Amino acid sequence: MRRRLSAVPVAAVLVVPLVLAAGCSDGGGVRVTVRGDFGRLPDVSFPKGSPGGSLAVKRLSAGRGVAAREGDLVVADYVGYRWSGGGRRLLASSFASGRPEAFPTWSVVPGLRKAFTGARAGSRVVASIPPKDGFGDRGNAARQIAADDTLVYVLDVRGVYPGSAGPHGRPEAPLRDARLPQVAPGGGAPRVTVPRVAAPKDLRVRTLVRGDGPAVRKGQLLAVQYAGFFWRDGKAFSSSWSAGHPNGFMIGTGQVMRGWDEALIGQRVGSRMLLVVPPRLGYGPKGLPQAGIQGSDTLVFVVDVLGAH
Repeated sequence: MRRRLSAVPVAAVLVVPLVLAAGCSDGGGVRVTVRGDFGRLPDVSFPKGSPGGSLAVKRLSAGRGVAAREGDLVVADYVGYRWSGGGRRLLASSFASGRPEAFPTWSVVPGLRKAFTGARAGSRVVASIPPKDGFGDRGNAARQIAADDTLVYVLDVRGVYPGSAGPHGRPEAPLRDARLPQVAPGGGAPRVTVPRVAAPKDLRVRTLVRGDGPAVRKGQLLAVQYAGFFWRDGKAFSSSWSAGHPNGFMIGTGQVMRGWDEALIGQRVGSRMLLVVPPRLGYGPKGLPQAGIQGSDTLVFVVDVLGAH
């Protein structure tokens, strides 16, 4: 299987790009009872009978920091159920794996998008999502979700990352190596100048901003901004800034290219990094034709490490 540049890992039942439903409940329609502390597997009790037909969202804890908006990347622990007149069944739980999930709010089902709106890191949110705000009147047979299934999620929000998120820490002295790309100082989308010299054969990693957060560990879920450039002509081929939102992925597990796995473990949250990745640590001899990447391409990345969970 070909590795993706920055794949956003998503829970198996969550991602379907539907039109955002209007309106929101104040939680009065959330009929389930949720007990337990934030960050721990919640005890969820369902009443007898069938679920209601309206979207209902209730915030059980307020949280702190920036409030999530549509288009933000949200990192959260979750447990999800399907519920109908025939009973309820567990769909999935990040608590079981011990790893949170990255939720791209621009592509989750409408009910989840509404559930995350306004949530902050530390918020516990419970959402009851009827079919019209979930997978529609066809359900999703591949995920064993029937047309009449209401989805119930308890979501513990760990982090909210808007499109404006960037590095935080101490800027390092400008690079003075004429054999490496130069990156203009400052935050936001980077401006990169690639030198007209032969590309290095090995991975090169330079810190542009030394983050003030903890060190990244293997197996963590990272939230990042990134931009990728060709060494051969300096042109950009991919950018989270152009897409308008950060990305999330597991590090050190082979989910992204080997060069990223090797370069980002041990870096501090808040850092801005320059990576020069040779083909053998990137997409290999086949390249990635859909992105215009050839098998011989050395790739240049600027990566902002926004969070590690």
